[in-house]
Amino acid sequence: MRLQGKVCFITGAGSGMGRVAAIRFAREGARVAAVDVDGPAAEETARLADGAPGEVLPIRCDVTKEAEVAAAIRTTVDRFGRLDVLYNNAGVMLEQDRSVIDTEEAVWDKTLAVNVKGIFFCCKYGIPEMLKNGRGSIINIASFVALLGCSVPQDAYTASKGAVISLTKSLAVQFAPRGVRANAICPGPIETPLLTEWLLRDEEARRVRLSRNPTGRFGRPEDIVNMAVFLASDESEWTNGAVIVIDGGITSNYF
Repeated sequence: MRLQGKVCFITGAGSGMGRVAAIRFAREGARVAAVDVDGPAAEETARLADGAPGEVLPIRCDVTKEAEVAAAIRTTVDRFGRLDVLYNNAGVMLEQDRSVIDTEEAVWDKTLAVNVKGIFFCCKYGIPEMLKNGRGSIINIASFVALLGCSVPQDAYTASKGAVISLTKSLAVQFAPRGVRANAICPGPIETPLLTEWLLRDEEARRVRLSRNPTGRFGRPEDIVNMAVFLASDESEWTNGAVIVIDGGITSNYF
């Protein structure tokens, strides 16, 4: 088991990639705090992981609320005694998010609050716990849209994910000398509720997006979680400040 004995804090663990990650990490022997703004969803993740060699502790937490994040980190450390991995997966991609010229301020603010401020709070309270161990791994979920433009813009989301990459680089430089690494994963389009609930309901929109991907399919949560397991494990101890694109080749496709 590649994560035997590690304590992992995973946000957005009530659905999608976060749920898959929590269950997979527990199967790899980790003790996992499954954190989500939807408490019952986090509890369902823990139920689905029942029987795994590791353990999943569901925690209800809104990552945009500093006090709630501080309490969730404290609950994790009180339960498991330490923190080894901070997996910042929680994010939103709102239907009303369009170009800067026609996106409402509230949409912009909510997107940046969850996607960037949430990572800030998790790092603010999670990194000191990892520094106590003299080692740790921060895994931030960015996006391929932070690396290239799109003729169908979602500018708040794009800006937020670009910020995630920049923050990851800063964390990597600050804390690697003290044993805490930071890396970002940039997924391409992944078939999760975040994508399929609205973006791909239109069959034509689905066809257009698939036509850009050389593999001919959207990603699956497992495609991203496989990389996250590597980054959480000791196998990646010299991987730091990396921006890892997992997109089936969509960012390589000129035509």
